Amino acid sequence: MNVPAWFAVPVHTFRKESVIRDARTNRRIRARELRVIGPEGEQLGVLPLEAALAKAQEYGLDLVEVSPMAKPPVCKIMDYGKFKYEAKKKASEAKKKQTIVKLKEVKFRPKTEEHDYAFKTKAIREFLAEGNKARVTVMFRGREITHREIGQAILRRIENELKDIAVVEQPSRLEGRLLFMILAPNPRFLQQQRAAQQQPQVAPGQVARPGQPTGPRPGAPQARPPAAGGARSPTAGNGAARPATASASPPPQQRAEAPKA
Repeated sequence: MNVPAWFAVPVHTFRKESVIRDARTNRRIRARELRVIGPEGEQLGVLPLEAALAKAQEYGLDLVEVSPMAKPPVCKIMDYGKFKYEAKKKASEAKKKQTIVKLKEVKFRPKTEEHDYAFKTKAIREFLAEGNKARVTVMFRGREITHREIGQAILRRIENELKDIAVVEQPSRLEGRLLFMILAPNPRFLQQQRAAQQQPQVAPGQVARPGQPTGPRPGAPQARPPAAGGARSPTAGNGAARPATASASPPPQQRAEAPKA
C-alpha cells in the first residue's frame, strides 16, 4: 500500500508547529487577497498574496494575519518574533500584578474556650489583612444542634470584633450541622494599607537620593580634630621633624605635683 508523503508526516511535528505559531504568517496565509497594513500602521490597501509577500520582503519583515475573520483578511507587516516576545512579556507583567484571593476556613465549637477563641480571631484578622477571605464555621455535635443560638452569638461576636477590617460577604447560614458565614476584607482598610506601604520612609530634614548612601563608607578614614592652640604636627611640610612648642607639654612643676597612680 502506497502512503502519500503528506500523510507520513509525524503528528507531534504538526502539534509543535501549531503551538509555536498561533497566527498564520507569510506562506501559511491561505487567502488570495489581503488588506495590508504597513509596519508604521499605514494602510497599503487590498493586495494579492504575492504582492503582499513581496512588500514584506522589501521591509525585511513578516506578513502576519491579524484578523482572519474579516473580508478580506487583514494582515500587518511586522517582526513576528519581536511581537510574540512583547506579548509574552506583557502577559507575565499582568500575571504579576493580579491578586489571588484565597478562602481560609476557621472552625469554632459552641464550647470553645476563651484562649482558643482569641487565638483563632487573631488568625482571621491576619488573614483578612493579607487581602484574603475567611469562612467562619461553628460545628455542632450530637444534641448541640438544638442550641443554635450559641453559634449565632459566636458569629455575631466575631463580626463585631472584626468590623474595622472585615465586612460580611455572606451572612450566617446553616447546612446540616455546620453554621458558617464568609468574611471579606474591608476595601477602605485595604486602600489605607496600600497607601501606607507606598509612602517613602525618609528621615525628617533629609533628602534621600536613589543609589546614594546616607552614612559614611565602611572603612573610610575619619578626619582628626585640630590640635589645641593651633599646634602643627611634628612632621609637617617636607617631612622634617620640628620641635614641639612650650604650650604642647605641661610645665615641670605641674608634672611634679601630679599624683602617683
